[in-house]
Amino acid sequence: NDKKACVTISRAEPRMARSSLTLSSTSPRYGAVAQVFHWLIAILVLAAFILSPGGSEQRVYAPANSGNLNLHEALGTTVLALTTLRLLWRMRHKPPEEPLMPAWMRGAGAATHHTLYLLLFVTPLAAIAGAWLEGHDIAAFGFVALPPPVSIDHAAGAVIAELHGWLGDATIWLAGLHALAALFHHVILRDGLLRIMLPPRVGAALPPRDRPDNG
Repeated sequence: NDKKACVTISRAEPRMARSSLTLSSTSPRYGAVAQVFHWLIAILVLAAFILSPGGSEQRVYAPANSGNLNLHEALGTTVLALTTLRLLWRMRHKPPEEPLMPAWMRGAGAATHHTLYLLLFVTPLAAIAGAWLEGHDIAAFGFVALPPPVSIDHAAGAVIAELHGWLGDATIWLAGLHALAALFHHVILRDGLLRIMLPPRVGAALPPRDRPDNG
């Protein structure tokens, strides 16, 4: 009986390990911290894009747009801080292995990830630089006013502010492409890639994969 109980427990342990969400990444999915960073940043980026006043300096800093602008700046600086923390976390915690896929597909995925990381840094930094050069404070995190530490140069500020808009558009387009690629893996390839960034209970509700992964 004791031997049977030991066998039963030993067989149950892997199943429990697969169904639990740990802080660090484990071999079939990212850990809880990485998943929170991922989905929170995605939501905040989308919200910042939707709430962006856009347009000329006069339009952006018009009194009628002050509420949206403050919230947009709060979201943008929060995204910058969270992206920094996420990158530091990733440097200390190895990501889980991905399913088997062609080399070109793995390379395209890596290039997309690296470009998104770059955009998540450069886009808010461009907004901060543009605002400062135009002589405006930044409402960091919604409650910290950061005054310009540089001399006012409206011409340069306008160029950088326009660049910020293009970078924001690029971020949304690339993030959308990233999401479509994840759906392609889930619906067409059915290789389980989408599961690595989902909590166990959500991943368990998805249809089973057709092809085994590296694990």
